[in-house]
This record gives sequence, structure tokens and C-alpha cells, in this order.
Amino acid sequence: MSFVPFLQAAESTTAGFAMSVMPFVLIIIIFYFFIIRPQNKKQKETQKMLDALKKGDKVVTIGGIHGVISSVKEHSVIVKVDDNAKIEFNRSAISGVVTDKPVSAKEKNAEKTEEKAE
Repeated sequence: MSFVPFLQAAESTTAGFAMSVMPFVLIIIIFYFFIIRPQNKKQKETQKMLDALKKGDKVVTIGGIHGVISSVKEHSVIVKVDDNAKIEFNRSAISGVVTDKPVSAKEKNAEKTEEKAE
């Protein structure tokens, strides 16, 4: 009695199983690198930004309200929207901190020439 056909059959089913599982493993790896990992990275950056909020920061809320933080509490911030208007928001409602970009020399010269032309 020969065991060679039995070994060949065992090898072919093992190889067949590995080949049928391989696409699922590749899909999981692709999901990790293209969806899960970037989302975790973005979530960490957002949490870092929310933890770094301080009085005087210019912020934008998720609803699109622009204002300046007048005070910071543990779970919320009070945003000054107008001279007499202050609104309290949860920290998670802040979508970003607004940074004023510096005006370049070319833009300053362009503004001056526009003012002179008027």
C-alpha cells in the first residue's frame, strides 16, 4: 500500500485552502492601511488639537460658527462670537483652530497699488 497519493491529496487541499483564504487576508490588509490607520491618525491629531485649546484661540465649530475662546472648562469652551455674545460649546464641537497666514510682500504691494489706483 502506497501513501504517496494520500500525501498528494493532503498537499493539494492545504494549498487550495491557503489560496482561498489569501484574498480575505489581502482585503483585511488593504482596509487597515487605507481606512483604519489613517482614521486613527486623524482622530489622534483632532484629540491633540482639542486638548491644546486655550484662551484667545480663534476657532471654528462644526456648525460653522467663528469666534475666539474666552474661557476653557474641562469638557467645554466658551466662545466669544460678538462683543456681547458668548456661547458655550462642547470641546468635541470645535472643528479647528484658525491660523492667520502671514501676508507676503507681493500681496502687500498689490494691495497698495490697488489703493493708489482708487
